[in-house]
Amino acid sequence: MSGLNVSIAFFLLVVSTCEMLRRLSKRLLSPGAYCCLAGELTGSLQLCSSCLELRMLLEIGPWGGGFGPDVVFTLLFLLFMVHAASLDGASANPTVSLQEFLLLESGPAATAAKLLAQAVGVGTGWAITKLYWSWELTQFHLIQNLIASECSSSIRTSLYHGAFVEGACSFLFHLVLLRLRRSRTVYRAPALAATVTFLTYAAVMTTGAFFNPALAVATTFACTGSSLRDYVQVYWLGPLAGMLAALLLHQGNIPRLFQKNLLYSQKSKYKIPKARLAHAEGGDERRKGKGEKSNPAPRA
Repeated sequence: MSGLNVSIAFFLLVVSTCEMLRRLSKRLLSPGAYCCLAGELTGSLQLCSSCLELRMLLEIGPWGGGFGPDVVFTLLFLLFMVHAASLDGASANPTVSLQEFLLLESGPAATAAKLLAQAVGVGTGWAITKLYWSWELTQFHLIQNLIASECSSSIRTSLYHGAFVEGACSFLFHLVLLRLRRSRTVYRAPALAATVTFLTYAAVMTTGAFFNPALAVATTFACTGSSLRDYVQVYWLGPLAGMLAALLLHQGNIPRLFQKNLLYSQKSKYKIPKARLAHAEGGDERRKGKGEKSNPAPRA
């Protein structure tokens, strides 16, 4: 279990370092620059480093460390809950940033800056984790370095089925995110963590259950067994389609593209009781009757 303790210490170090960087950036940068650049960069770094270490534990832990997937999924739940509570509005997920753009919550320049920051953050997280593995502090890292050059694709099914699985995971994740985006962090963080843990448990043996294009690039795009076109189809187009479907189902429209609600009728915010409406109609009829009596027809 000493290897697991080293991994937990790595998680704590990554989270605490990213939190310090966020606080420092908030003091030095404007709110807009912090949200679009520093927040997304540190969030993506934190997410990428943690997920790479978790996937290493999931692959090597059962036969190299003597612990089962339940330990890894428990760590995933705890880490994602910390991730959801500490990112201060950052998403570290390109499909979430595109969702905010389609909801008119973010402009084109801000969205482009977020996507760029996420790419840099994921790349930095990948480089830091690889450097950390090269130190071979545990037996896990030694094994990981030995098999790293022979990693295989995470797509263990047909392309269309893989794209459907990633799209379905993205659809459910975004649906929960849209439902809880106005909720307090104390409710939103554990709900999102539970959703991510369940979806990962359900689909990890099929496609890896990334439903995050940036994270998929850092984790599996360099592995052999699938072409770049296959990876793009499964890990980019699948989650994007799932996000669009969730947004359309939740909103009934896509505000950036069209305003007409295709699914839900626009009802009045204020409902008039039927008794009051009938009383008002009766009053109108009585007023019309009095008007006709008080205005007789002119005599010839």
